[in-house]
Amino acid sequence: MSSILPHSARGPEGRTPIVFLHGFAGSRETWLGQQIALETRRRTIAFDLPGHGAALDWPEIGHAGISAKAVIASLSAMGIERFHLVGHSMGGATAVLVAMKLAEAERVASLILLAPGGFGDEINQRLLRRFAVAVAEHEIHALLEQFFGYERPVPLEIARHMAAERRDPRVTAALARIVEAILDGERQKSFDLSLLGGLPHPVRLIWGNQDRVLPTRQSRRAPGTVGVHVFAGVGHMPHLEVPREVTRILVETCAAE
Repeated sequence: MSSILPHSARGPEGRTPIVFLHGFAGSRETWLGQQIALETRRRTIAFDLPGHGAALDWPEIGHAGISAKAVIASLSAMGIERFHLVGHSMGGATAVLVAMKLAEAERVASLILLAPGGFGDEINQRLLRRFAVAVAEHEIHALLEQFFGYERPVPLEIARHMAAERRDPRVTAALARIVEAILDGERQKSFDLSLLGGLPHPVRLIWGNQDRVLPTRQSRRAPGTVGVHVFAGVGHMPHLEVPREVTRILVETCAAE
């Protein structure tokens, strides 16, 4: 197996690339909209994190710390010395760990977090545990409704695609293992958020006020130097629910380099 995580790269070389990290039970495909929107202006790289997508058989799977180690190793093996980092949910927690690990090396140009894990101990653990092992298309679709805002449509093709992937029993086995690794009983493990304020680059936080996975009030725990964007009527999937707005924040944050 390659030492580099499976990934999709789009756009021209030259400027500092944007690296995307998906959330629990997702894959690099969740960022396709952002990658297409940016492909004429910026190099983008979206990884499959260990135990997800084409990285299902990655040698080590588990919590965000394991994913962070794999992301750092992959970027180093690809010769990418500096990058903007975008992470959603579990990928957000992974992104925080990458940024903290590389803070002194100043390899991270900016950090953009969408409803990230680790900002508090509250989490909808029942939903995540059920979602990890769901295999039927109708069950997956019903659970997905809780990831979106109350009035946001839930794309049926996402549930259909997930159901097809989960015909392989290794997929749900990996997700069940990962969800227990990121949880601490009925809670989630959290960061010392004061460390975010000391990072040597811009940090942005994006959340929906109807998030039923990680409560929006966790955004208020961010240090004052962190820019916070809260979208009304949006759930846990802002990059899918308000993709243009999220892409705009990415462009503005990454404009300096």
